[in-house]
Amino acid sequence: MTRDVVRIDQAPLFELLTVASLFLVALIGTLIAYQAYRGYRRNDASSMLYLAVGLLFLTLCPFLINLTVTTAFQADQVVTVFLENVSRLVGLLAIMYSLYGQH
Repeated sequence: MTRDVVRIDQAPLFELLTVASLFLVALIGTLIAYQAYRGYRRNDASSMLYLAVGLLFLTLCPFLINLTVTTAFQADQVVTVFLENVSRLVGLLAIMYSLYGQH
């Protein structure tokens, strides 16, 4: 299966906005996760660590999975979507554990 390379100056506006929004979600999610990690280090609260890990799996990991699997491995879209959804599920479970788990 061959994939066409799209140059930035030839990409439709919608595709550029999609990539930009994915990048911003990853960036802002990482910044919030970093603040949660700082809270963990400052207060030794394990719930903050699980929150930080959950946020990374929810925001940064799907972006990295999409980027890596699509470019490096050239896998089918269904594989990429599956891996992104597994990452989001792990993130949500970590956040849920940070809220309801034993501390």
